Amino acid sequence: MIVYIAYPTSLNLQSANALQTFTTLRELRARRPDTLALIPRWGFEPSRFQELNVVHLPRPAIGKLSRLYKSTLLYYLEHSVFAAMTAAFVAPQRRQVEAVYIRQPIIAAWWAGCFGPQLGIPVIYEAHDLESRNPSRAKERWARGLLDLIDRTALCRATAVASLTNDFRCLLSQIGWRDPADVAVIPDAYDEQIFTPQDRAQCRAELGLPPDLPIVAYAGMTFAHRWLDGLLSALRSLKTTYPTLTGLILGGRPGERAALTAHAVSEGFRVADTTTTPADLYILPPRPQVDVVRCLGAADVLVIPDTVTDVTASPLKLFEYLALGLPLVLPAIPALHEIVPPHLAYSFPRRNLTGLQEALSAALNERDPALATARRVVAADHTYGRRAERILALVDRVRATA
Repeated sequence: MIVYIAYPTSLNLQSANALQTFTTLRELRARRPDTLALIPRWGFEPSRFQELNVVHLPRPAIGKLSRLYKSTLLYYLEHSVFAAMTAAFVAPQRRQVEAVYIRQPIIAAWWAGCFGPQLGIPVIYEAHDLESRNPSRAKERWARGLLDLIDRTALCRATAVASLTNDFRCLLSQIGWRDPADVAVIPDAYDEQIFTPQDRAQCRAELGLPPDLPIVAYAGMTFAHRWLDGLLSALRSLKTTYPTLTGLILGGRPGERAALTAHAVSEGFRVADTTTTPADLYILPPRPQVDVVRCLGAADVLVIPDTVTDVTASPLKLFEYLALGLPLVLPAIPALHEIVPPHLAYSFPRRNLTGLQEALSAALNERDPALATARRVVAADHTYGRRAERILALVDRVRATA
């Protein structure tokens, strides 16, 4: 039996980490029905994870106290309590457990440094970055040592580490924390049940968009740290060459959309929040994935203006974009090019406005249909099914060396 422990930020899949957790678990359970998933839940709030027969343990919602005292440390305490709850739940079954797989740093630190050794269970930590570089980390000055302790314990004492990128695996080796042989690269993925090549004309007809506009699209759960203001500046400058150029931005929190809309209006864009209203920039609220794929399928070019991280950059949208086969514009970050060969994307120096403009222009002029096929071939190796198989292979390797 494999125990999978996660702390998704949305039980209804309204965040990227929740989507990744849900779909990874779906594919793991399809291959290993005995997988035991432990997920927290506050009270009886609705949860899509019930579809996967996960075990919902009560969420020790200590982090809610941050409304009174704003500090990430309260969430660290919450995650610590939940880690102890998972250990108490697993302990009676420990002889049946092959490995515990964890994708949350605080919980991973507790399991790697304490509960795993005590129970005699191998611990695999899926690292998404160093906690000390997390934009939402504890900001108290005295907590810097705690952040280092969390990172060192989770990454150095886990039986094995799963990294989203080879770039991060190399970093762990360079700083002397892990032998590369103990780190498996398991990138993010896309849901092949949803993200398939689309008919552009049909997508535009269903959305009420004109058939002949050049459209550049972006989709993301949140806009923070994604340099969307840079994208707007690039689109505005390109209008001298492409007068009917239209931007389509999908997702983001309400406050983020409001701020981006105000910025776009100040830049001279005609903005709408529905595709049935004439505009040259659409800023649309989040939609179900089946609707997201239609919006993306209506575009000529898909863009990633920037990523939150660098050596661990493995955004879900990268794989979803690839699956559609459309021209792809992205920053020249080595971690992204681990997945996308340079000749299949239009890259630009990070946060370089001129570079972004040139990359968008080149992508809008792509004419070789073989490139779309090649992108879909790359994507095919990064389905959630393949991701689950990579996780199971790592578990088998850990068992063989235990």
